Amino acid sequence: MSSPNPLKTPELEFKSLLFLVGIASILFFMILWPFFGAVCWAVFIAIVFWPLHQRFLHGSRGRPNTAALASLTLILLIVILPMALLIASITQEASIFVAKLRSGEIQISALLQRFIDVLPEWARAQLQRFGMTDLSSVQEKILSTVTSSGQVLTSRVLGIGQVTLDFVVAFFVMLYIVFFLFRDGDRLSQSIARSIPLNPHHTRRLLTQFATVVRATVKGNIVVAMVQGTLGAIAFAFLGLPGAVLWGTVMALLSLLPAVGAVLVWAPVAAYYFFSGEMVKGVGLTIWGAVVIGLVDNVLRPILVGKDTRMPDYLVLVATLGGIVIFGLNGFVIGPVIAAVFLVSWDMLASARQQPTLPPPPR
Repeated sequence: MSSPNPLKTPELEFKSLLFLVGIASILFFMILWPFFGAVCWAVFIAIVFWPLHQRFLHGSRGRPNTAALASLTLILLIVILPMALLIASITQEASIFVAKLRSGEIQISALLQRFIDVLPEWARAQLQRFGMTDLSSVQEKILSTVTSSGQVLTSRVLGIGQVTLDFVVAFFVMLYIVFFLFRDGDRLSQSIARSIPLNPHHTRRLLTQFATVVRATVKGNIVVAMVQGTLGAIAFAFLGLPGAVLWGTVMALLSLLPAVGAVLVWAPVAAYYFFSGEMVKGVGLTIWGAVVIGLVDNVLRPILVGKDTRMPDYLVLVATLGGIVIFGLNGFVIGPVIAAVFLVSWDMLASARQQPTLPPPPR
């Protein structure tokens, strides 16, 4: 009787297959890495607008190419084109602000001195205790820090508005992927579900939670941030403050972070009005910020997100900040998604461990 060939055992073949899949996956992700942001946003857009695409698919009587093209066209008109116009406006206001800063039309030292002058006596005493009222000694350090930080921030803001070859290529790659995700989304999701080596119930739960968190993050955080930033820009423009669109954008970006929010922008301005004696503007901005802007998060976010998909605010804050540090601007979506997958995977593990172990079959 011939002995079995050790090179043809099922265990060796399976390990070799796993090794091949691992190497191929690593190389594939290396190829995709230059377009990581484009691929991520293509997936996010396809998930968020998938219900809308299903309506187009039903209206086109099952023609996937027509439905995918209609969905992509509508996204270009209602999302991407307005965002491009907003970025152009922000870039223009940022360039004007930098020009005034460099020409000396905006004096940071004068603004700091004016702010210190309108503070109450006890606040100035505390600043004097720490040597903060002697601007002659600390002004140079403050100005150098603010100027260097402003130049870095401005260069990044202006870089967003500049049309570069990398941006154009990534943009069209994103649109191209979105089209095929709409057209072949069902088949791709089924292939991914079959390929994941998990229990089918766990696979469905994991994919469902992934899609739910992406929709919640994009719809909830982005829409709420845009609404709060718009309301803040309207208030600043009504008060006659320069750069209303720019500061509204800063307010929208801060609104992406729970427990921080737009209050970091409008509260100092309201405090300045109070200390300088302009009580009407201070009270009006405080009411607008606390009631109108503040309630947007409490009223609009549950409608867009839903109660069942919300994670604790402290976890969302840490995940968002960590995601931005690691993945850049894409991290404000990727971070919460990773945190959600982390929670779901550990919950599935705990549920699996609690299941009773079946006794071994009798021999």
